[in-house]
Parts: sequence; structure tokens; C-alpha cells
Amino acid sequence: MSCATQLLRHSRKLRSAQNLLEVESVCSARYFSKDASTFIRRDDMPSLRPSRLLGKKESSFRLIPARTFKVPVNSASNIAHFRQPTGLGFNSARAASVRHFSSSDLPPHQPLGMPSLSPTMTEGNIARWLKKEGDKLSPGEVLCEVETDKATVEMECMEEGYLAKIIHGDGSKEIKVGEIIAIMVEDEADIPKFKDYQASSPAPAETKAPAPSEPAPPKKEESEPIKAPEPKPFKSEDASQKGDRIFASPLARKLAEDNKVPLSSLKGTGLDGRIVKADVEDYLASATKGAPVKDMAPSADLNYADLTVSQIRKITAARLLQSKQTIPHYYLTVDTRVDNLMKLRAELNALQEASGGKRISVNDLVIKAAALALRKVPQCNSSWMNDFIRQYHNVNINVAVQTDHGLFVPVVKDADKKGLSAIAEEVKVLAQKAKENSLKPQDYEGGTFTVSNLGGPFGIKQFCAIVNPPQCAILAVGSAEKRVIPGKGPDQFDFGSFMSVTLSCDHRVIDGAIGAEWLKAFKGYIESPQSMLL
Repeated sequence: MSCATQLLRHSRKLRSAQNLLEVESVCSARYFSKDASTFIRRDDMPSLRPSRLLGKKESSFRLIPARTFKVPVNSASNIAHFRQPTGLGFNSARAASVRHFSSSDLPPHQPLGMPSLSPTMTEGNIARWLKKEGDKLSPGEVLCEVETDKATVEMECMEEGYLAKIIHGDGSKEIKVGEIIAIMVEDEADIPKFKDYQASSPAPAETKAPAPSEPAPPKKEESEPIKAPEPKPFKSEDASQKGDRIFASPLARKLAEDNKVPLSSLKGTGLDGRIVKADVEDYLASATKGAPVKDMAPSADLNYADLTVSQIRKITAARLLQSKQTIPHYYLTVDTRVDNLMKLRAELNALQEASGGKRISVNDLVIKAAALALRKVPQCNSSWMNDFIRQYHNVNINVAVQTDHGLFVPVVKDADKKGLSAIAEEVKVLAQKAKENSLKPQDYEGGTFTVSNLGGPFGIKQFCAIVNPPQCAILAVGSAEKRVIPGKGPDQFDFGSFMSVTLSCDHRVIDGAIGAEWLKAFKGYIESPQSMLL
């Protein structure tokens, strides 16, 4: 026995050093065997149990459930060294870029997972596959169309190979991000081997496995449960009644009589056991809480149709509900005279038609005015971040567009720096993309303020919009209408066109005076539109 061995065995501090050395040496090795083997991480060390490190064919490690790679082993020398970079864990995000192996019938292959195509995406739907099983894939080719929480996005292939198996076909819904949707192989001859392939269900949450060497805790003898004392039924001859009389306030008597509640079933909490209004209300609340819920099924004589909810509408509903529940809204409305605006629009459109450009709409002028007002009052170009308020230096205006697929809000970036013709051109292109359901993530992400216009296309006079989180304000634009304006004299009057706009504000970020200041700046640009051209 060497001196080092004796020192390790007899020293209290170094007694466990041998185990530490054995485990540490494992960090830089990857073992292959008949059984499943896996990458070993430093935070998995407590669950490792070495079993004959080298020398036999069945060498393996007991490890908590993880992503596994299987390969055939011919001898104990089949050990590939792998050193994991410091701080880099092996997670599901990397699983899509590694080859999987098997000792059974499955050759090397690459699973393709549902990608995360937007910051808020947690699941998606497969709209349709543009490739079919057996097709050759090249980098940059479109595999399928994925319906996200924002739009329908094309998923491109990143490597060359063959599409061996489609796990989720056309129309598959609610597929979690990272879940396998297809299998790709490098060799065309391997495609038939995946005909009956089925993807395993996602691994459950990681749980610590108890060490085998630790003895199981002894079972405690089951003792009979202690019975709680049964509550004594309340007797009507309580403090609230003396003899045959029950003492209750007039309001409590009236409330009990209206709801057909016998006073003898109530226990008074008032002075000397007197029944008060709160006792009756508590009784009614407890009775309502325990009552069975009525069946909400429609009547048999109603004709109806159940419509499928798209992924976009689901996310829109969830975000708007979150907005109304968590954001303290308040609303400011102002009427703006738009006679000068309409006159300038007519002059600009004449120039646009002469030069072959796109016509400028009232909404384009509203977007420009809103952007300039945000630059003048930057407090409204912000977001609530719980611990702080983030004020943006870019003015990016989202424009609400209603389509057959749902509500889209494409963004016009740096609208304060663009001319009216550029804004008009960009809005028309984005609106067309929204109607075709072909918006890219860069077309709707990064907005700092939203404009919703129901006046021009629908003739709505005035409405209140819901703040689009994480933004702190949204402008609702109504239609323009002619009104009579009193003149200076008793018989003098004039006509003018007025447009109502309502600013919905997040009170956590925008105080009432700040919101009013922004509307004042916006109104100034609308009523003096030439100032927007300076």
C-alpha cells in the first residue's frame, strides 16, 4: 500500500478526496455503452454514482434523466473525450443542433424542434408543410409555415440533408417551443428506417434521485387520526332570542325576509347577540358559494356555430385581458379642427399624383403628428418596467390593422424622422402584408406607441382603445364631422370639420397633466399641419 493511499484513508480531511478525484475525472469524458449515456455536467455531480470506471463493456453511470445518445460499443476503449466549456449547460436549445445515435434501427439523425420566432412565443401551430417526407433539403429553403402569436412565419432549413419524418403535420396546433416536429437525416438511404418513428414526450421536470447507499427512512407506525370535535349545532334558543322572540335590526329583518332566510338559522354578532345586516349577508354569501353551478349549455331551440380560435386571436385576447387587469387606464379626449389638414392633404396628393407617388391619407398625417408630439413630450414614449420606467429614444408607431385573420399592429419605425410620402408608402405595404398574413417579426416588433383609427374606414365618432403592453399609451382616432361654429356677432356663424381623438394612458407612467400636454402638442400639429413639414 502506497503512502498516498494510507494518507487518504487515515486523514479525516482527505478521506473523501478519492471520490472527489474520481468524479472530477469524469467531467472531461463522455462514455458510450449499450445503455444510454449522456453529457455530464458539473451540477449533476451529486446524482452520479461511478460503476467500474473502465475495463468492461457495460461501463456506465447512474444519472438523473437527461437527453441521451446511444451508440454500439465493441470494446471498453470506445471512450470519446469531451470537455464542456465553463458555464455552458446542455439544454434543449442546443438539442436541435446535435446528431442523435442509436444502437437499434435508427441511424444518425437530427430532430427539428419548434423554433421560437418571437420574444413572446411559447407555442405555435403548423400552418402547412412546403416540403414532404423524402425531399432533399438545402440551407435557406423553406420547410414549413409556422403560425406564431403574431403572424405566420416561414421556417427555413439551416443544413443540408433529407426530410425523413414529419412528426406534426399540416394544421397541428399548440406545439410547445422546442418540441420535435420533424426528423432530418444526411443519407437518403436512412429515410425508410424512420417510417414508424415516434418522438418521445418531453422530459419531465428534473428531480433529484435518492442515493442508493442511503437507507430508506423507517416507516412510522400509523396512528389513528385524531378526530376533530364535531361542531355543536346552533340552537335557536341562543343569545339572539329570549323566549320566543328573536332580536334583529329592522334592516336585517327586511333583508332576510326578501331573501327568504329564517332568522332562527342565523347567529347574531351584534350587541347581546342581536342579528345585524352583516350576519344575513354572510349567510347569503356562504349559501351562494356552495350552490351548484347552473349548466350554461345553450337552449335546444338556438342555432349556432362554434368557430375555431386562431393562435393570433388567443394571444391577442390574453394580452388585452392582461392589459385591462394590470394597467390602470385613464382616458383624455380632445376635438381637433382638421380644415387646414384636409387642405394640405389635397395639395400634397396633387403633387404625389404628378410624380407617381402614393396618395397620403389622413391616418398618415395622424401618424406623423403623433410621432412629433412624442418627440416633444418623451414621457409618453415609455414603458413601465416594475422597478423603473424605460424611456425610448426611438419613436416607433404601431398601426392597428384589422384583417380576416385577426388584429395586427405593424410598426413604422422612426416615424418622427420620415417624410409623409415615406410613411404613406410603408403603411400601405405593411397593411397589405397583414391582410396576406405574411408579416415578418421585424414588421411588428419594437413599437413604442400605437395608433388605432376607426373613424375613416368605419365612421366611428369616438372610442377608447386598450393600451398595448408594454407600451404606456394608445391613440384612438374617430371620424371627422362638420359642425356649426358661433361667430363674433349674434347672427354670425361658420362651419368647420372636427375630429375627436382619445388618448388611453397608463397612469403608472403618464400623469394626467403629461397626457394633456401630449394632446395639446398633437392638436397643434393637426390644426397647423405646415409645422410638421419644418
